[in-house]
Amino acid sequence: MPETGAPARGTVLAFDFGEKRIGIAIGEFELRQAHPLTTIRSEINAERFAAIGALIQEWTPIRLVVGLPVALDGTPHAMTARCTRFANQLRGRFNLPVDYAEERYSSLEAEERLRESGHDARSAKAHVDTLAAQIILQGYFEHLPSP
Repeated sequence: MPETGAPARGTVLAFDFGEKRIGIAIGEFELRQAHPLTTIRSEINAERFAAIGALIQEWTPIRLVVGLPVALDGTPHAMTARCTRFANQLRGRFNLPVDYAEERYSSLEAEERLRESGHDARSAKAHVDTLAAQIILQGYFEHLPSP
């Protein structure tokens, strides 16, 4: 959910957090267009945060967005808590504002888009996390108030 007073300009990095992989997308407030960036494939926190730190240094975002999974009825579940913890760690380590964006069905939508574009199952698996992050960030942009 976007914070009120979101800036009109600047780079945003978005995260589709998973226990084995983290998909990352990038976008600009001014353009409100999200693009897939990369996937971090590691379960080791030190490696994950080192990779995120390098991306933050390279892209100098002014805000981060974390996809927040919830149950179909909107209630939190175990992964919701993990994503909240991840967002808190991002905020604490990198001293950047972190917003949440609903991510319900983002991975399923990403898989469907990849199938429709002709990717085989192996190729699709390699791209699903970054595409899910792009879907999360695009949804975040679409819920911002008009500039």
